[in-house]
Amino acid sequence: MIIAVANQKGGVGKTTTAINLATALAAAGNSILVVDADPQGNASTGFGLDRRTRQASTYEVLLGQIAAEEAVRHTRIPGLDVMPSTPSLSGAEIELVDLERRSHRLEVALATLQPRDHIIIDCPPSLGLITLNALTAADAVLVPMQCEFFALEGLSQLLGTIERVRSSLNPRLQLLGIVLTMVDKRNRLTEHVAEDVRAVMGNKVFTTTIPRNVRLSEAPSHGLPALLYDSRCAGSEAYVALAREFLQRTSPPVPTLAEAPTNV
Repeated sequence: MIIAVANQKGGVGKTTTAINLATALAAAGNSILVVDADPQGNASTGFGLDRRTRQASTYEVLLGQIAAEEAVRHTRIPGLDVMPSTPSLSGAEIELVDLERRSHRLEVALATLQPRDHIIIDCPPSLGLITLNALTAADAVLVPMQCEFFALEGLSQLLGTIERVRSSLNPRLQLLGIVLTMVDKRNRLTEHVAEDVRAVMGNKVFTTTIPRNVRLSEAPSHGLPALLYDSRCAGSEAYVALAREFLQRTSPPVPTLAEAPTNV
């Protein structure tokens, strides 16, 4: 399954969610590829990939200069690979404009990869051509959302974009869910925003929430996911719980007795 982690608003925990959800899923025995589609390359850094060694990246893959598998790098986490990003990717927004099937470049590239249980795309904080490529390639969208007032306005815009992509480019695209991030239970505003989002979006909001946590912020500077940096911190435990809920939502349902095949 291909999951785009997207929100056009920056600073909401997209990359932190992509890194630590991927790590928790790999720890549970899944084969995972993280596609760093953000020119800032923070997901690549968060897995300890030195910028000086990222000669093959998402940029070259999108422009068709190399095969997708050539850009895949192994990490220290068994079963978890990364397609890194470089600042060159920022130029792709312009360079893609004149290319054939410009919105489907990532979809075509990922189709050539060796199968994984899940591919997680860390999108840039915008709704430009790179994010459009991610949404066209994805089966579902995971939306990290900070519990603040302006996040509600951004959510409406993103949901509109998802609907337009589904109707014109990718009919299989679904909203997997919204993850509330940077939750501070001492803050009344956090509580109100969370209530408002759940009232509108219902079960599309994950039960698991991600707290504000210093260890989550510290981990990338050490080139480690928080789950490796401090597996017992509140942030790591939250992402393990999120991975469990993710697997429940993405696993095929077990057939009931009435649905079970009878010709056996």
